[in-house]
Amino acid sequence: MTIWGAAMLYFSPLLAESWRPLAAGAYAAITLLAFLFLPRRRRTLLGSVVAFAVLVVLYFQIPASNDRDWEAEVANLPYATINGDRITIHNIRNFEYRSESDFDPRWETRTYDLNKLDSGDIIAVYWAGKAIAHVMVSFGFAGKDYLTVSIETRKEKGESYSTLAGFFRQYELYYVVADERDVVRVRTTYRQPQEDVYIYRVNGPLKNLRRVFLDYIQSMNDLRERPSYYNTLTTNCTTSILFHTRMNPESPPMSWKVLLSGYLPDYLYDLGRLDTARPFAELEKLSLVNGRAHAADRDPAFSQRIREGLPNPRVMP
Repeated sequence: MTIWGAAMLYFSPLLAESWRPLAAGAYAAITLLAFLFLPRRRRTLLGSVVAFAVLVVLYFQIPASNDRDWEAEVANLPYATINGDRITIHNIRNFEYRSESDFDPRWETRTYDLNKLDSGDIIAVYWAGKAIAHVMVSFGFAGKDYLTVSIETRKEKGESYSTLAGFFRQYELYYVVADERDVVRVRTTYRQPQEDVYIYRVNGPLKNLRRVFLDYIQSMNDLRERPSYYNTLTTNCTTSILFHTRMNPESPPMSWKVLLSGYLPDYLYDLGRLDTARPFAELEKLSLVNGRAHAADRDPAFSQRIREGLPNPRVMP
């Protein structure tokens, strides 16, 4: 409790940055000294609990905002308008990259027919070993149009990501809605060092996939009206995917393989949600798309080309 309270003060935007380490250190020191030297431990504990409760109340009063000086990659919020089965999505990111930091911003509006939604793929991105991956979902329409959603932090200009800070309401939650030529290609080709990108085609009923897609749409629109915070544990790129499946009766249960996001593909394989006609190690090798992404590069058929050789998803009505 003391450590958590000190951390809340250390990361609190309610204090000037220069005062945060002092406030955190003072809180921890006073609490520790009180337990060491005050004779009435029960009152000391009660006082500590009250002080922590005050911090928690203040912590949850910190408002999220859509009005900050954002990095160019997250400058515009995606949102959708729905007209029957036709869904028009605004602010789809499709940047033209020369390097990760040198690009021409391009935001697009596209309309999708919900009746043509026929596949859902998991995209897992690795950069430092097996345990941790960034995970995205790609929705396919009529086997040719793919829309990827990546749940991330919305960073301000000059702001860097910290896993620890992500526990303490430091970053707004953001849904990157993008063309695969943007969100895949920047990782396979332009980011240095390049990252390993795997695409796994998910099996399951189409009715479930459509419910998940519409839930994503609802969340995008909600964030436009009511900004919210990213949390390293509860609303990260992988746990959020699981939460979006909760309206389906076949939703996967929570697992340590969700928390250690690099093992999510293994978990889906164990549940029979991926192609199980071959060992997972073989499927994993097939699913690495970096070579095909380099070859496809700016080809308008980029999404089709990076899926060449992948097992087709087994979908049901």
